[in-house]
Amino acid sequence: MRFAKVVFTVAGVWGVLVLTPLYFMFDAVGRWYPPAVTHPDVYYGFVGVALVWQIAFLVISRDPRRYRPLMLVAALEKFVYVSTLGALYAGGRLAFPQFTPAVPDLTLGCLFVAAFFKTSAPQARLAAMRADEHAA
Repeated sequence: MRFAKVVFTVAGVWGVLVLTPLYFMFDAVGRWYPPAVTHPDVYYGFVGVALVWQIAFLVISRDPRRYRPLMLVAALEKFVYVSTLGALYAGGRLAFPQFTPAVPDLTLGCLFVAAFFKTSAPQARLAAMRADEHAA
C-alpha cells in the first residue's frame, strides 16, 4: 500500500505544480511554439481536465485499496497522452521540447501499473495477515 500511496501522491503534487502555471502562460506558449494558440477553449479545457486528474491521483493516494480500479484508468490517461505526443512528434508536428513531457508521464504510467499489481487483493490480504502476526 505504501508504494501506491507514494506514487500517486508524488504524481498528484507534481502534476498540480506543473499544470497550474499553464493557466497563466497562454500567450507564451504561442510565442515559444508558433503559431499562436487559436482555440483558448481547447487549451484551457486541456489544462483544466489534466488538473482534475491530478486531484484524482491524490484521492487514489489516500486509499489505494478502495480506488484500485481507478489506477488502470489513471495509467490509461498517461499512456494516451504519451502515445498522442509520440505520434505527433513522429509525424513532425511537434518540436522535441514539446515531446519531452512524455518522459515523466510514461514513467508515471508505468508506476501506476506497478502500483495496481502491488495492491492486488491477494497481496493486500497477505500484507494484512503479516501485520496481524507482528501485532500478536
